[in-house]
Amino acid sequence: MHIAIHLNPKSKTNLQMQIYDQLVDHIRSGRLKPGGILPSSRDLSEQLGVSRNTVSEAYEKLVADGYIHTAPQRGTFVRMTVPEDAMSTGARRVIEKSDMMSSINLPLPYTARGQPGLYAAPDSQIRIDFRFGRSDPHSFPDKTWRRLLLECLGGASERISQYNDPAGILELRELIASYLGPSRGMSVAADNVIIVGGFQQGINLAAHLMVGVNTPVVMEAPCYRGAAFLFETYGGKVIPVPVDEFGIDVDRLPDHRVKLIYVTPSHQFPTGGTMSLERRMALLKWAASTGAYILEVDYDSDFRYEGSLLPSLQSLDRNGCVIYLNSFSRSLGPGLRLGYMVLPRDLLNAAKTLKALIDNGSPWLEQATLAQFLKNGSLTSHLKRLRNTYRDRRDAVKSSIERHFGDVSMTGDAAGTHMLWQLPQELPSAVELEQIARRAGIGIHPLRSGAVLYEEALAGYERRVLLGYVHLTPTQIDEGFARIAGVLTDRH
Repeated sequence: MHIAIHLNPKSKTNLQMQIYDQLVDHIRSGRLKPGGILPSSRDLSEQLGVSRNTVSEAYEKLVADGYIHTAPQRGTFVRMTVPEDAMSTGARRVIEKSDMMSSINLPLPYTARGQPGLYAAPDSQIRIDFRFGRSDPHSFPDKTWRRLLLECLGGASERISQYNDPAGILELRELIASYLGPSRGMSVAADNVIIVGGFQQGINLAAHLMVGVNTPVVMEAPCYRGAAFLFETYGGKVIPVPVDEFGIDVDRLPDHRVKLIYVTPSHQFPTGGTMSLERRMALLKWAASTGAYILEVDYDSDFRYEGSLLPSLQSLDRNGCVIYLNSFSRSLGPGLRLGYMVLPRDLLNAAKTLKALIDNGSPWLEQATLAQFLKNGSLTSHLKRLRNTYRDRRDAVKSSIERHFGDVSMTGDAAGTHMLWQLPQELPSAVELEQIARRAGIGIHPLRSGAVLYEEALAGYERRVLLGYVHLTPTQIDEGFARIAGVLTDRH
């Protein structure tokens, strides 16, 4: 075990006390944890290049002062409790210097307004949680994924022992480019594809490319707050523009120059609306006239239950102004942290350079496994099964709400992995219902909570509930709503 100790032979303090003082500082600062093991006197003397007696004398003083104890044939350990006042002058001097330095550090240039709102710590009180952002754990193709991962590991030593292309391994980018042709109507070369660590890193890369202090960034209202908060960290000035059932209201877009506009046209988050073809063309025309780039976040376009999926904005773009972003978070799971961007030609060099500077590339093994998953047709088969499963669960939500609460008013139910429930007038507000449901062990989340920003732009937002449902079985779905209905009945 190596321990960070620096000895100064020219110091007036002898070597024994230097070792003692620095170990005391390690213990009192928490760098050496209670119960933690220390190196033997022989090992520490070899590390520091001093005699074993010097280290032994320092250890003896630490034992005498109550900082450490020795256990025969086991080793030397930090005590679970250490004395409050038995600090040497040297240790006190080191700590006081550290405190002084921390007090004069300049503040960070930006303090984030909040986190994206997608992660939630486990809550033992919640048994059934209609939280957005989860995929079905039982639908994950674990046997196929495990087999492919082991196959990739067979030849992994050379690839893991070197840096790989920061833009992503070529085979995966080629397969993604081929997949986007029939699935999204996009004619894409592998060179235009960059592999990123999920949606958030893709948004970050776009922000790094486009956004600076006071840069105008248009966002849908309401929208995903993790994107808006991120743009603000770069100094961007977020301009919210309301949405309706057909997506962002193009007639209300600013007429001045804008650097970037963030949209979710396939399944608007959180309302679930789909941008019409007419509005897509109008948005592209506006972007060309204002010099704006469009960040098209196509986060759950793989799941369409009614009607045909409209062409992506990128496939309609003739001016090179669309940055396309997608991920495998909805199809495989957000824990995989793999997504991809398709960039216009004039942004590629800058984007690839930034990606290299940010992380030198995404993990090779996950990329290689995913490439084989696409190559052998497993993704296509998996998505087909998943669409049927998720459609059944969507239907279970609607039928259960109708059975327990009457008429169903829902948006976003034609696609995706979430819906927006408009509460009937006889039910409490969304915030009140959240508290009532919690007492029944059920997680219900108002539009104004979680990952949503600018919810007030949507009429009646106080009575809207964001329902994630694909990770729940039909039995769990019905039990959840039945429990809420039961608690409401008991109140009257």
